[in-house]
Amino acid sequence: MITKFAGSCRALALSLGVIGCAATAMPAMAVDFTGAGATFPAPAYTAWAAEYKAKAGSSLNYQAIGSGGGQTQIINRTVDFGASDAPVPEEKLVANKLLQFPTVIGSVVPIVNLDGVKADEIKLSATVLADIYLGKVTKWNDKAIADLNAGVKLPDLAILPVYRADGSGTTYVFTTYLADVSADWKGKVGANTAVKWPVGDGAKGNDGVAGTVKNTKGAIGYVEYVYAAANALTTTQLQNKAGKFVGPTVEGFKAAASAADWDHSKNFAASMINTAGDTAWPIVSATFILLPKDPKDAAASAEVMKFFNWAYTSGDELADKLHYIALPKDVKDRVRAAWAAEIKDASGAPIFK
Repeated sequence: MITKFAGSCRALALSLGVIGCAATAMPAMAVDFTGAGATFPAPAYTAWAAEYKAKAGSSLNYQAIGSGGGQTQIINRTVDFGASDAPVPEEKLVANKLLQFPTVIGSVVPIVNLDGVKADEIKLSATVLADIYLGKVTKWNDKAIADLNAGVKLPDLAILPVYRADGSGTTYVFTTYLADVSADWKGKVGANTAVKWPVGDGAKGNDGVAGTVKNTKGAIGYVEYVYAAANALTTTQLQNKAGKFVGPTVEGFKAAASAADWDHSKNFAASMINTAGDTAWPIVSATFILLPKDPKDAAASAEVMKFFNWAYTSGDELADKLHYIALPKDVKDRVRAAWAAEIKDASGAPIFK
């Protein structure tokens, strides 16, 4: 489907016979553990796990099945942790005895397939992007697009919007952005991991959307930035909250992330959607892990926390190479405190030391 990604990021992101972890003190014996969910952070998790496998010997079997699947599997306790880009409502966390914590920050970007158009050459406003997915703007040479792109040769070609067909945190992030910038979108479609799309074709996973767009003239889709970067896909500029047209850059992602209000966020669900700032990229979000407060397997739960503790300590450089943004140190410290306070074994003793 996507040859370059298949050689590098597919093994990196979707097969994910991923590998495990530890933290400050390596365990005397390897402990295997399991996770499932979001494809958005899968390349980072795989890179971390591959590095850790060599150091600790523990193995993580991670299935990148989408955020909806990750939430379902951890609620059913069929894995040791779930992964979701969409923050879970507090009442659902409480009902299922789950602790939610962030791991890294990533970005969602539009991708297009148009002959003769270079990466970040086309400009899209928030309204135009929403109207494309609402089915109001249907041709690439529509006046709404042409007015934003003087000097760009736009084809008389139908637009094919591509969206995630599976329950997806990437979809949650993207539709949250559309709902924030378009009252029409908010009223007709809303924001969720799965929505009733007015137009377009569905594809499974970030790699499925990327592959469909890459192979379909006139298509537009949305993916986590690493999937676009790994395949040299054609991204677009977006108009941000300050009214500036910006391309997807790590600097722009960091500018958006710096506006996150961690101090007043519940369950670490700080918003980074459409933040202020001339350079801020408008679609940025943290991604989350869901960990049982009453794990069935205390050793596996300990290994999950050791893995992410190691990643917090030693994984920032690997994440940076994949265009993710590391969490602030104080947020990592707050997560560690939450592990120690809230994750208990059958006797009620803290599992994370």
